[in-house]
Amino acid sequence: MATEKEAQGGLEWRVSVPEGSAAEMALESKWIQRARTWLIQLVMTVVSKVTSFGKKAGKIGADDPRKVIHGVKVGIALTLVSIFYYTRPLYDGVGGCAMWAVMTVVVIFEFSVGGCLYKGINRAVATSTAGTLAVGIHWIASKSGEKAEPIILSSSVFLLASAATFSRFIPNIKARFDYGITIFILTFSLVAVSGYRVDELLRLAQQRICTIAIGISICLVVCVLVRPVWAGQELHLLVSRNMDKLADSLEGLVEDYFMKDKTVEGEVSCSQRSQGYKNVLNSKASEDSQANLARWEPGHGKFGFKHPWSQYLKVGAAMRYCAYCMEALNGCINSEIQAPEHMKRHLRDVCMRLSLGSSKVLKETSSSIKSMKESRSIQVLVGEMNDAVKELQVALRSLPKQLPQSPPAAAAAAEAATTEKRHCVPAATISLMEVMPLFTAASLLIEVSERVVGVVDAVGALATLACFEPIDHKKPSSSVVPRDEESVKPSQEV
Repeated sequence: MATEKEAQGGLEWRVSVPEGSAAEMALESKWIQRARTWLIQLVMTVVSKVTSFGKKAGKIGADDPRKVIHGVKVGIALTLVSIFYYTRPLYDGVGGCAMWAVMTVVVIFEFSVGGCLYKGINRAVATSTAGTLAVGIHWIASKSGEKAEPIILSSSVFLLASAATFSRFIPNIKARFDYGITIFILTFSLVAVSGYRVDELLRLAQQRICTIAIGISICLVVCVLVRPVWAGQELHLLVSRNMDKLADSLEGLVEDYFMKDKTVEGEVSCSQRSQGYKNVLNSKASEDSQANLARWEPGHGKFGFKHPWSQYLKVGAAMRYCAYCMEALNGCINSEIQAPEHMKRHLRDVCMRLSLGSSKVLKETSSSIKSMKESRSIQVLVGEMNDAVKELQVALRSLPKQLPQSPPAAAAAAEAATTEKRHCVPAATISLMEVMPLFTAASLLIEVSERVVGVVDAVGALATLACFEPIDHKKPSSSVVPRDEESVKPSQEV
């Protein structure tokens, strides 16, 4: 009986499934597996992206901790301005316009003190000017009747918006007041076309101006008191760093051309050090921006209120003038046509001496900018550089003597054979086209030294305008022997 019941129970749970249903179940299982695999890949991709983003963010913060501090400063400013929402008496004092204080902090808080002052002053002046002008025009229009009111308001909006927008194309105004003009157009248009009565406009304008002033004050206090970043100091360091990179790049380019061996493919490899001139070529926009912001900053550290920031732009332009020649010199290094090695050896020492002298001049000038002191040895270094230029010019005049002379037609074959036996270098293998890159590189090196003098002159003008610490003529340099000692020594020996 038990076996029959078990058999009956087994038959009771046996279900026959059609072939189509089995196929559908198999297809569903495949889709489930694919979905599971896709979800796993998606999760792994998201984790990988988040990890990569975290590493990049950590690297940025480690390279420049001031960026992390800037984020903290913005948080402090927003926390302070939010007190006007959390504190009832303050909120009642400014009404519903407390939002303008929050918007002001978000909009004008910049990385440097100069940027914060630039936006803050522009916003304050533009808001007050546009608000006063719009209220006055609105009052005049309201007294002119219902028919003339829309005409006066529309005409004023058209004329002032057109004139203000056109003024943004003027270079000086765009550089210093572009943000203020934008705020002026926005504020004037909003107030002029509003439907409030004049007394309501006055009350609303007063509240908004007060809240904007509160936001600007909080931004300036936090930006100046909590680890300030001065745009003028950033410009000062940028110019000196670029000058060091220019000096290292000049040495690296000449070393790459004369000292390093060729690669297997026949191209000369350029070191990372020799490519520093590209930073100088790409720094114009940063220099212009920082010089513009530095004009808004008060005196700080060694920089007075009327520090000659525009002269830094002239120094940067002189450095780029040198970098253009280095770009051409880099083209000679990477040229497919290379001069013979024995011809390079003829100019190698004097070219290395000239590049080293020019590099010393640039580094000494950079040191003078960093310390804001006049250099003792700059004239001596410039004289040594000029002597190296004269030596290179003499070597270039003697370079054609190294080339094989074209013999007369009658004795060409015999003289060529004799030359080949003596020097083991066939005359036909050296052509003028092969030597031209060497002439070009040497000429460019001379041109670079001439432009280095322009950099020295620009820095000299900066030292005069910025009142660098003068040279103490009472303390002679340790490397210079006084004349009286030189005159005494021979007499004692005699």
